[in-house]
Amino acid sequence: MQHRSRVLAGILAAAGLASFAPWTSQATPPGEKTVTATLFERNFKDVATSCTEELGPAGYGYVEVSPASEHIQGGQWWTSYQPVSYRIAGRLGSRDDFAAMTRACHDAGVKVIADAVINHMSSGSGTGTGGTQYTKYSYPGVYQDQDFHGCRKDISNYGDRNDVQTCELVGLADLDTGSDAVRTTIAKYLDDLRSLGADGFRIDAAKHISADDLAAIKGKMAQEPGYWVQEVIYGGGEAVQPDEYTGIGDVDEFRYGSHLKNAFQGGDIAQLKSVADGKLDSGSARTFVDNWDTERNGSTLTYKDGAAYTLANVFMLASPYGSPNVHSGYEWSDKDAGPPSGLGGWTGEHAKQEITGMVGFRNAVGSAGLTDWWDNGGSALAFGRGTSGFVALNNGDGDLTQTFTTSLPGGTYCNVVKAAPDHCDGNTVTVGDDGTVQLTVPARSAVALHVGARS
Repeated sequence: MQHRSRVLAGILAAAGLASFAPWTSQATPPGEKTVTATLFERNFKDVATSCTEELGPAGYGYVEVSPASEHIQGGQWWTSYQPVSYRIAGRLGSRDDFAAMTRACHDAGVKVIADAVINHMSSGSGTGTGGTQYTKYSYPGVYQDQDFHGCRKDISNYGDRNDVQTCELVGLADLDTGSDAVRTTIAKYLDDLRSLGADGFRIDAAKHISADDLAAIKGKMAQEPGYWVQEVIYGGGEAVQPDEYTGIGDVDEFRYGSHLKNAFQGGDIAQLKSVADGKLDSGSARTFVDNWDTERNGSTLTYKDGAAYTLANVFMLASPYGSPNVHSGYEWSDKDAGPPSGLGGWTGEHAKQEITGMVGFRNAVGSAGLTDWWDNGGSALAFGRGTSGFVALNNGDGDLTQTFTTSLPGGTYCNVVKAAPDHCDGNTVTVGDDGTVQLTVPARSAVALHVGARS
């Protein structure tokens, strides 16, 4: 934390904004409950209900919600990522809906991360979801032509930092975040979300905003910014790299999801012992099995991968590396399709027993280190989290029967992948006084034990 503070202070001093910089970054979400659920494109009223009925009881610390700002019209999911004003008037709900959601989530013990689209505005002209009449580079009451970068063409060279951070991402009007006026406008928008109860932000397309500009925007906020995580997609040999942003906040670690896909589809999950190698430091990385972009571009596992996808989420929640983010979206065949209009069609990944059980596991083991690693060189692995937890994963086609060495105290435990601790009949496991446990782990399944789920 101290190192991060020094880095941020240096960035802000270079930008001439040291007097505006009372805020330091937070390495992983603060508090004992560090797991995030992203309820992609869920409306704010439904998120409020989910916090009360699912996320809070399961022990999630955070829920990430899709962009609140007014955006272009259209049924596609990506219309949410083309803002036309900073009014809360998108398809997910109104200003009052957003405030009511944060109150409900807070009452349930869940904090709210707002997805903030601040790199760009729209790619065309029309009428926004809240009635705003706009044209590209002209957004009444917010931005005019002079507030956008002069490069009015698509990004073409990711080896050129200037091209990546001043030209247009798929034709979207690119904000001049080096401008004091633009920085001030963005900071006021983020402050407004904070005033409505947002506890932090996911910064969309952060790779296309210089780290200096982001630090300056954060420094201009009147309110403490809360948790701050940035979307910076890794690209080998590219000019802009994820570690440039770790002095400002956490960063989504895209290499993690790709690594899990290779391991679970390639038949060698034993390689995950070194899952942290070549990636951001654990304290700076937000991990995920997939998100709405990667599930559509094929770079990660998705809900369509069934048991392997669920197992990958179990591993992520059990592993000490990074801060886990569970993606929960909706079923799709058309990659552009927007969210369902009713209760059907959602994947509900955040509420599955395998996942909620592992959220409880994560909370129980806390910061305990990795212990008692075992693998069969291919489709199965097991490891402990100090004296607090133990998990065994079988990605193979047949049952795995094995006696494992653990550091758990002896006793009877609930397999939280299969059942909740208060309804665990038929799903208990006995650990000997010497810490050994004999398990039969079914194909494409897991066993997870922790000290918070003992008889």
